[in-house]
Amino acid sequence: MTVLGIETSCDDTAAGIYRDGLILSNVVGRQAAHAAEGGVIPELASRLHDELIGPTVEAALTRAGVTAGEIDAVAYTSGPGLPGALHVGMAYAKGFALALGVPAQGVNHLHAHLLSAFLTPPPPEFPYLALTVSGGHTELTLVRGFHDYEVIGKTLDDAAGEAFDKTARMLGFDYPGGPMLDACAEEGQAVFPFPRPAVKNWDFSFSGLKTAVLYFLQGQNREFIETRKADICASIRKTIVDFCVWRLTEAAQAYKVRHVAVVGGVSANRLLRRELSRKCEATGMVAHIPAFEYCTDNAAMVAFAGAKAIEFPGPRSAPTK
Repeated sequence: MTVLGIETSCDDTAAGIYRDGLILSNVVGRQAAHAAEGGVIPELASRLHDELIGPTVEAALTRAGVTAGEIDAVAYTSGPGLPGALHVGMAYAKGFALALGVPAQGVNHLHAHLLSAFLTPPPPEFPYLALTVSGGHTELTLVRGFHDYEVIGKTLDDAAGEAFDKTARMLGFDYPGGPMLDACAEEGQAVFPFPRPAVKNWDFSFSGLKTAVLYFLQGQNREFIETRKADICASIRKTIVDFCVWRLTEAAQAYKVRHVAVVGGVSANRLLRRELSRKCEATGMVAHIPAFEYCTDNAAMVAFAGAKAIEFPGPRSAPTK
């Protein structure tokens, strides 16, 4: 089976080709125009998707060495995401599939992220516990099968990625600031004790950390902030990462699950990848972290999830939106 995947949930226009266990291409068209606005502008994202989607799909076919006539199905992100952006991808995917006479398969964006753990070998074994961390979501999901998963914990306010981006903006980084904060933190030491979130069960909360960072910065002069920026970044990063790794591994032990995964845009964070690997080595768990190209929004995971939905049809519960 050869599946074309299309992803347009936010500001990345992506297309990829999956065939019989292999990702043949994974192309992402970046919408750089949002950087000047300090964040994603939904209406602008929709218009840019409309401009980029055709060339992006063509690039994915070319890189894969596949012709349109070889496509057996088209998978597209059906939600959650920006309504206008999702509509562009859905309309293109359904039109493409209709022209070829092949099925069009909608895919839940968070479901695709959960299955992105399979795109970098070795694949996880069911059941596994996945931590989805991105700009809009922070969730713990017990994955029992391709269509059997249960959200056991979620953020009560801000997502981890939002906490990274908002604190990065406080420090003067451009949008998106999370990756810049991560890079800056590599040069510093986590010497400032920011408070750890205090929430029950397996949930998350990062609004208190954002407030603590804001008050901390308001109490310092500009020279101190600039000279100690790397240490401040390292301290923010360590607070978020430590809490995420602790929540994931503690929940895995409680649910008696050996395989764990971290997926979503924030799974590209260098400290998160290192700390989860270290913790799993110490506890005998098996960590699954997608390659960097499969961490952020991408169409390879959509194509894979679409292929599995067609290959193993059946009822499934969507992760929370």
